[in-house]
Amino acid sequence: MRAPNLPLTRDLVLIGGGHSHALLLRMWGMDPLPGARVTLINPGPTAPYSGMLPGFVAGHYGRDDLDIDLVKLARFAGARVVLGAVTDLDRAARQVHVAGRAPIGFDVASVNIGITSAMPDVPGFAEHAFPAKPLGPFATAWEAYRDKEGPAAVAVIGGGVAGAELACAMAFALGQRGRAAQVHLIERGTALTALRPTAASKARAALASQGVTLHEGADITEVTATGLRLTDGTEITAGFITGAAGARAQGWLQQTGLDLHDGFIKVAPSLQSSDPAIFAAGDCAHLTQTPRPKAGVFAVREAPVLLDNLRATLEGRGDLRRYRPQRDYLKLISLGRKSALADKGGLALSGPLMWRWKDHIDRKFMRKFDELPKMTAPALPRHHADGMEEALGTKPMCGGCGAKVGRDALASALSTLPAPIRPDVTALPGDDAALLLTGGQRQVMTVDHLRAFIEDPEVMARITCVHALGDIWAMGAAPQAAVASLTLPRMSEPLAERTLTECLGAITGILRAEGAELVGGHSAMGDELSIGLTITGLCDAAPITLAGARPGDTLILTKPIGTGVIMAAEMAGAAKGAWVAAALAHMTKPQGKAAEILRGASAMTDVTGFGLAGHLQNICSASGVGARLHMDKVPLLPGAEELSAAGHASTLYPKNRAALPFQPMGPRPDLMFDPQTAGGLLAAVSGDVTQCLQQLRAAGFPAVEIGEITDRSGQIEMV
Repeated sequence: MRAPNLPLTRDLVLIGGGHSHALLLRMWGMDPLPGARVTLINPGPTAPYSGMLPGFVAGHYGRDDLDIDLVKLARFAGARVVLGAVTDLDRAARQVHVAGRAPIGFDVASVNIGITSAMPDVPGFAEHAFPAKPLGPFATAWEAYRDKEGPAAVAVIGGGVAGAELACAMAFALGQRGRAAQVHLIERGTALTALRPTAASKARAALASQGVTLHEGADITEVTATGLRLTDGTEITAGFITGAAGARAQGWLQQTGLDLHDGFIKVAPSLQSSDPAIFAAGDCAHLTQTPRPKAGVFAVREAPVLLDNLRATLEGRGDLRRYRPQRDYLKLISLGRKSALADKGGLALSGPLMWRWKDHIDRKFMRKFDELPKMTAPALPRHHADGMEEALGTKPMCGGCGAKVGRDALASALSTLPAPIRPDVTALPGDDAALLLTGGQRQVMTVDHLRAFIEDPEVMARITCVHALGDIWAMGAAPQAAVASLTLPRMSEPLAERTLTECLGAITGILRAEGAELVGGHSAMGDELSIGLTITGLCDAAPITLAGARPGDTLILTKPIGTGVIMAAEMAGAAKGAWVAAALAHMTKPQGKAAEILRGASAMTDVTGFGLAGHLQNICSASGVGARLHMDKVPLLPGAEELSAAGHASTLYPKNRAALPFQPMGPRPDLMFDPQTAGGLLAAVSGDVTQCLQQLRAAGFPAVEIGEITDRSGQIEMV
């Protein structure tokens, strides 16, 4: 982890979560470079491991076995993850452009984005086929087709090693599911020319034994919705078509101005491109002095050299290492069933033993990312003030709402404040926003502040803005203006400018979409990133408060819950990256439209630090009513219940639980007390709520009915 109190001075941006970068992040986490801020940009939260793809296709591995979890890996390395597609690399401005967000500045960058097997020159391929690379979309599509019922017909374009592996794996998987299958492997020239004759002969025999039909010297004229059409007029029927014919570079590399070879980034033995600040590794790179075929073994072995040279460049040193690729390398080729072919140095061995060897190598590689070393916290000084162990607790303090002061301490402190004496200021008991009268106009004002619980400043700014706006929306007000307060970690002026630009741009974008403006603020430097917003809103009518709920009202919730437990588990390295990504997507979703739909609510609040049960209790206390909460109807974020069952919880959870004793216990009941960040709106709505729910869902909110208000004052039933 980054050494405390040392300023950040250089930005390293890793584009792509390929094998080289994954290994680099693991090594970086064990020995980071002080002063360097690391950013990983990848389209999704995981990166598939190519070595296990044929085994997955055959059904020997599950989908999770195939994926490197980049979110967990980045947490271990102290890096931020940006989930998005790179569209351009601006060398002059030293910026990486990612769809849907501000450009990301860099001092040093590295590209490890793999290749694509798309075939833009084949008519109909883009519309009706799935390229084998990138692996993620292909794996998802294959899983869906494999698990259907009835006869199957598959075509694999490209008779190289990769195509043969896929054809064998598909034939085996379909046969295992009892589906009568026809599998075709199409090669325009001679198949398996990358193998020595003995190995190629064994691979051909494996194809034949799996019932794969090999078409050689076959040119494709068109891919259709029902199959392939060849130049000789032959038509091959196929319901699933994939392409594994050669490697093609990602298209956006053409715009970078870097020296390219057939679209791939030309690199020196140092893995440095024609721009000394930009490196490349893996299949997207072309080794100018020692060209090699596209194979994962090179990406893996490039990782230590890449790490050393990136560190040297960040330190301002010029002593870069040379990468020397081996001339021959072991090819371990999956043959569908649990059998493999080993080809190296003129030897070709095949059978179950080779499969066990390949399986051992692949699983050992993946364990590097599944079993990350535990980095221990520094021990307390031998002599320290009494009570320090209790104050620290047994785990790090959660960010977001998990870092809030508990309900009892907050209520006790607030009780010492005098009531407002100005006639134009009204403090509404229990509500988070105050009511002001300005020239006869009703105005509400609130403040919220979050310490960073993720490394991405832009996403953290979005979350904080949505979180703070929740108080305005919950009172039925329209956002008006905001001032921001930002504390940045100690960093150089260039990095501070980049960080402020990302944060302020994100806040401004959300506010303007809601009809409000960012009008100023304050910035400072400290130990960690924290963001606060003071926001005003205007009310055309009397504000919605906590105090208007009536027996018979229906309780509606606009977002699923579980952000507290997911982010607590993420800090511990226990949450899947896909779960974290889903939680962040909900936390960054504004709710202005939902608030408009719910403006007729009897009472409303936003679900934040006190959890769903705690905020429901606030409504009941202010309104003098009770409530019945149907826990099975409460929507949960993916992974929340599983993590709760495993014992994960936010640091604020015990205090939330203590506020409502004698409630049911268990993973799902526990989540009713889970502190939320930028959580949903909880509204008590009278009358027929069907139309209201339909409008909310049409607007993109997964709103549900979760309970009702009762006449049992102060009593909350969780059933």
